Amino acid sequence: MSDQAPGSFRDMHHFDASDEEFGDRALAFSRHRMRLDADPAGVPLGHPVPRADLDAAVGPSITEAGLGSVEVLRIFTEVLEPVCLATDFPRYLAYIPAAPTEVSIIADMVVSACSIYGGTWLEGAGAVWAENQALAWVGALAGMPAEAGGCFVAGGTLGNLSALVAARHTEASRRPPPPHGDWALIAGESSHASMRTAAGVMGVELIIVPGRKLTGEALRPVLEANRDRVFAVVATAGSTNLGLVDEIASIAEVCRDQGVWLHVDAAYGGAAMAAPSARPRFDGVEHADSLIVDPHKWLFAPFDACALLYREPDLARRAHTQSAGYLDFDTDIAGPDDWNPSDYAIHLSRRARGLPFWFSLAAYGTRAYGDAVQACLDLTAAGAEMIRASEHLELVADPELSVLAFRRRGWEPGEYGAWSRRMFDAGTALVVPSSLDSQAIMRICIVNPRTTVEDLRTVFDSMSAG
Repeated sequence: MSDQAPGSFRDMHHFDASDEEFGDRALAFSRHRMRLDADPAGVPLGHPVPRADLDAAVGPSITEAGLGSVEVLRIFTEVLEPVCLATDFPRYLAYIPAAPTEVSIIADMVVSACSIYGGTWLEGAGAVWAENQALAWVGALAGMPAEAGGCFVAGGTLGNLSALVAARHTEASRRPPPPHGDWALIAGESSHASMRTAAGVMGVELIIVPGRKLTGEALRPVLEANRDRVFAVVATAGSTNLGLVDEIASIAEVCRDQGVWLHVDAAYGGAAMAAPSARPRFDGVEHADSLIVDPHKWLFAPFDACALLYREPDLARRAHTQSAGYLDFDTDIAGPDDWNPSDYAIHLSRRARGLPFWFSLAAYGTRAYGDAVQACLDLTAAGAEMIRASEHLELVADPELSVLAFRRRGWEPGEYGAWSRRMFDAGTALVVPSSLDSQAIMRICIVNPRTTVEDLRTVFDSMSAG
């Protein structure tokens, strides 16, 4: 414990000895946390506790006099952080995990220390330049034209919504609105839940085409029947539940024939374009009018970072640019090559959230990224073989990317949840049930290169009893 005392408001913006101590302790904790990745015992999974327990353990944390920075750090490291789940835990295999690189983690701190506003070229030219370098790499993976561009937003939901707003704005500028303003967008059955969110926010209809994968053949009659009001079609490149990639090439052909905006939601799966073995699954993505990929999912960046790209960025700029008297100065000094990220999504204020990804990508090189993604794909293939060879497990879908969906033979739906809870309570793994065709299944998603065959064997073997 430190004898550091809380100070006055003048101390809040003056670096002194107490800040030096706080910084040393915070850096020591951060280094220790990162070193745990190399420790055989590893990072603990963590486990939430009831709010009443935290109330009792911490007591009031927001007080008139303040607790002092060192005491607040103690509360976080000893009480609060341990009850947060470690998404980089090697057997955190639920949802979409995360595994940020060491460089990206440290860079996140560096970016915060520099107090960069990332909304305009005027205020963040260097940061925006670096972010655009990272965006260009993502665009090149997809085969988008060199002039494609966009910005980083908080996550896939905001990225999808921003792209669809640009799509509707573009369509509305080209023809009269449909009767009663009844706009609609089309997506496949496996599209992300954010499609429903986007449709609700925009006040448009979401038309779902049945089937595990959206195909051009299934899309065509639906689009032709609704062409007078459809402003966009969404293809999913890596569905959350099964990791499937829609038939983007045939979807793109239909969209070109009908003159409709194609948005590709590759928030999770798009990272696999970095692995040559998986790139053919994404054929056709080069025709997308907009695309999202989340580096915080499978490109090893810290939360939160979604890369949002447009084939013709000027269309997005027309939809999203905000204007006000106090913003005129930015416009007055803007050069022909200036790039304001605030013009390309539903935001104005923004942190330079793509910078930690750029740091890591520039430091390690693109080959390392491709190799890391391939390692996850290889482990997924090995896991599928383990399931096929098992007497008590069965695959419900051959993996296309890094999702393993399987059943435990003989189990009733409630047994899946009970098993998951036992594994979670023991700190062994986080693997949660899902469903397919109204039947209970287990689902594993592998995006952490630290996950091993032994980690998968631990999970699979634990399901053999009962």
